[in-house]
Amino acid sequence: MVFFVVVIHAGLVYESILDSSWIVSDSAKNDNIGLVRLILDVFVMFTFFFISGYFMPKSIQSKPNIKLIGSKLKRIMLPWFIGVLILIPIYKMIFLYSRGMPQEEWYSYFHWFNRAGGNPYLFSDNPVQSWLWFLPVLFLFQMMYLGLSKMKVDLNISFKTGVILTIIFSVIYSMVISTTGFTGWHHSFFLHFQRERFLVYFFVFLLGSLAYKENVFGNETRNKKQVIWVNIILYVALTIYIITILNLFFNMITSGREYYFISKFWDKLTMYISLMVSMLSFIYVWVDLFRFKFNKTNVLLAEMSRNSYNVYVIHMIVIGVIALAFLNIELPVFVKFIVLSCLSFAGSHAIIYTLRKLV
Repeated sequence: MVFFVVVIHAGLVYESILDSSWIVSDSAKNDNIGLVRLILDVFVMFTFFFISGYFMPKSIQSKPNIKLIGSKLKRIMLPWFIGVLILIPIYKMIFLYSRGMPQEEWYSYFHWFNRAGGNPYLFSDNPVQSWLWFLPVLFLFQMMYLGLSKMKVDLNISFKTGVILTIIFSVIYSMVISTTGFTGWHHSFFLHFQRERFLVYFFVFLLGSLAYKENVFGNETRNKKQVIWVNIILYVALTIYIITILNLFFNMITSGREYYFISKFWDKLTMYISLMVSMLSFIYVWVDLFRFKFNKTNVLLAEMSRNSYNVYVIHMIVIGVIALAFLNIELPVFVKFIVLSCLSFAGSHAIIYTLRKLV
């Protein structure tokens, strides 16, 4: 999943969609890369929250409350604090340098800065937490879950019921946010998140914890028939999702275009339902694949496992540095994209591995 995050973020260097806020602006563009990002965005961050939720009940059982909170502060919020003080300013330095813009006042490099009268969509005028948003949101979910567990809140439902409720509540929440026009990103000192997905991430986090409680991965026999059906459902749902979201996107960016397969409401509802079904199917497929096909480790996989969390924390800066070196290199855009993704992932691991050996 961390590799896929690197792929998503490397691809945005060569798309036009976030050109005013992304770490490096390369004149070589191919917005077809957005299709890769569109598919990966269906499941990557949701999988992170599902896995985090899965291990949360075990953490609560094994540690007293104060010790658990201290552990999460050290593991999640300390890297976030260091990141927003060091990595976000480096991000802005690279952002300005890649565009040939002069460096600015030192206090404008932190994510709490907002230039009066500036462009809210220009990173140098309005720095945000960017990729670091995941850490405080995850910490908040863990503390919310801890609070619910201490209040003895237990729905006592089966995992299948949990899946159905996750889809229903997530679709209702997303539709409410969408129809009220409350879409976009929330930005504050502590939290930075996509409003349409905030509670959906929490529902998936809770579903992960339910998977642990119900021991849904306790069966060591692979259900091949179920795997086939889930893959079929995934293919159909993902196709519907891509068609509906692209149509809605073209309506948004094309002046005067108002084409809907059914209606605006029903097209959005279809999009959110197909998103949730695709996402949960993807999680099933990935968990099944790693449980039964990649269930033995080796030296390389063990090392990558140890490094992966810290690779997530630093990877954006590595992408920025390598993308800068690629600015004046003439290559097909997709080749640049692939090479940047692989070098950034390998380079981030090399940095973390070296630091772990030195410290």
